[in-house]
Amino acid sequence: MSRRPRTAAAVAAAALFAAVGAVLALTTPWNPLPGHVPGGRVEADPSADFSAAEIARSRAFDSALNPPAYAGLLVGLVLVLALGLTPAGSRLIGWTTARVRWWPLRVMVAAVALTTLLRVAGLPFDVWGESVLRRYGLSTQSWPQWLFDQLKSLAVGWVIYTVALLLLYAVMRRFPRYWWTGAAAGGFVLVVAVSFLYPIAVEPVFNKFHSLPQGRLRTDLLAMADRDGVPVEDVLVADASRRTTSLNAYVSGFGSTRRIVLYDTLLRSPRPRIESIVGHELGHAKRNDVLWGTLVGAMAVAGAICLLYLLLTSPRLLRRAGVPPAEDPDGDPPEDAEARTAVNPRSLALVLALVAVGTQVGTPVQNLVSRRIEARADAHALDLTRDPSTFVSMQHELAVRNISDLSPNALEYLLWLTHPSSPDRIAMARNWERMHGG
Repeated sequence: MSRRPRTAAAVAAAALFAAVGAVLALTTPWNPLPGHVPGGRVEADPSADFSAAEIARSRAFDSALNPPAYAGLLVGLVLVLALGLTPAGSRLIGWTTARVRWWPLRVMVAAVALTTLLRVAGLPFDVWGESVLRRYGLSTQSWPQWLFDQLKSLAVGWVIYTVALLLLYAVMRRFPRYWWTGAAAGGFVLVVAVSFLYPIAVEPVFNKFHSLPQGRLRTDLLAMADRDGVPVEDVLVADASRRTTSLNAYVSGFGSTRRIVLYDTLLRSPRPRIESIVGHELGHAKRNDVLWGTLVGAMAVAGAICLLYLLLTSPRLLRRAGVPPAEDPDGDPPEDAEARTAVNPRSLALVLALVAVGTQVGTPVQNLVSRRIEARADAHALDLTRDPSTFVSMQHELAVRNISDLSPNALEYLLWLTHPSSPDRIAMARNWERMHGG
């Protein structure tokens, strides 16, 4: 294949990833609570705030939940790699689309077939994990309700993957040698669009919402948002209790769609604790963490698409995946054999395998940055409420009710933890209190 488009794609990928790295290095709050702490900083210590029984329950829950989590992750990765890096995926797509001639329909059928297979393969581990949640009283769903939620999640995945892959293969067919340029721009736009549409298109699929009735709590939360300089249109309550006993709240949407959302399970908590949780979420909104994260993520996706082009035009990789050349839509073969091969919908399994690898490689970085941003939001909540004792009691309640991992190991930090541990958050509150003369 001509070296010019591959060289250009490599330069673009390197530039985009370098830009993402620079932005993260410069904007991530590596020290969310700067300044001198009189008497020295308090270190995280679960035994200082949690009873022996609470610590033991946390460890037991973690030990019960880890096997299905790790096994599901491993089986999912092995399966998607086996489909993408061997002829198995190409053959499966060839079999499921054997009677389909129109290429968009072939892409749609292949996307649905592969995503369904991967979800079904992971279902036993999801059932295992759900049974653990039930045993510890965290899940309140019946099995039919749970299965219906799984089907809705699968349907959402079908829509997202189908739209993304249809756009990708359309650009690949139209510009077989330089499709990475349009696909990278399209990927950037798609990530931003999904982030904006999610609150109004996807959230209602899984929860029912109603406005919090007029009263002191609603008035105080809207006043707190106004005092913080964060425009909020409404305070909503989500019917989370039909699925879980966990406590949570979040600020959803942008601009005119921004609203504070409370889990109905949270409404039983004391009002100061609710305000402390909402103060944390207002910290995200004030800093535009979701918008900023979306833009950085979109830039990373654009770089990943440039890298995807390099991999999909690798003759060795295409041969390993067993992808046969595709006919040109106009009857004239593209100039490059590798480009002709990559445009075949039977390369879709390879695409999903490469996406899975890229996602897994990027997860530890995402989690590291997320934990720092969450810690900054904690500091914001403390600055806003000026009530570290309530923050500590709220973190204790959240940890006990949600059975949070109080002593996560290094692998759990890499793979799962998007938030600081509860003892870390409590230590921050104690340090904030010392810094402010408490």
